Amino acid sequence: MRVTQDREEQNHYLQAYQLETVFPEELQAHMTLCYLERGELICSQGASADTLYVLVSGKLKIFTNSQEGKTLILSFKTPLEVIGDIEYVREMETMNTVEAVAPSVLLAVPFRFLRKYASNHAPFLHFLLEIITKKFTVKSNDLSFNLLYPVEVRLASYLLSVCFEDGDSSLRGQVSPASLSDAANLIGTSSRHVNRVLQQFRQAGLVEREKTHLLIKDRQGLQKVANPHLYE
Repeated sequence: MRVTQDREEQNHYLQAYQLETVFPEELQAHMTLCYLERGELICSQGASADTLYVLVSGKLKIFTNSQEGKTLILSFKTPLEVIGDIEYVREMETMNTVEAVAPSVLLAVPFRFLRKYASNHAPFLHFLLEIITKKFTVKSNDLSFNLLYPVEVRLASYLLSVCFEDGDSSLRGQVSPASLSDAANLIGTSSRHVNRVLQQFRQAGLVEREKTHLLIKDRQGLQKVANPHLYE
């Protein structure tokens, strides 16, 4: 992770997402910009939480690990998203591990400065409430999606959610083996069932198996199958 205090770029993101009034001027002086490459971690499950992150560019994967060592992907996040909001409010350890799945940029604010300058700042509190309630709504929708839609729709949605990253054209349409192994956990089915559906997609000309990855051949065709739900 590369960290800078580029005020000009920071102000660009604050203005682009209309956050100038959300974070008081005194607080903005303590902000930093974090740049992550694909595969870098922002925070790890169980670690001490001391920073609020605002995703302003890129895409993140949020997952949790069981005591048995199994990994469960919870969601993918695109801007505008906040990491560390629940930990800030509840003063608890980091709930989940967060990884960049594309080059990403985040605004970072230490909790201690949030409490000093924004704990009674109405625009920030309203922003925090909107973000947290949005997460509950998305989680409820995801649960309904997994219960109500067949595996074909859920897998097509998953493949679209991990491909075609803005700013990373070399990876567009490609799904890594690691992503495929994660798919069954996220969409709530078995790896065997995922492979059966992928075979159907190959026969329909939607995807193609390469030596090192799965290639999306027909994005529009997958979008029709997903219709148009995405795990985001």
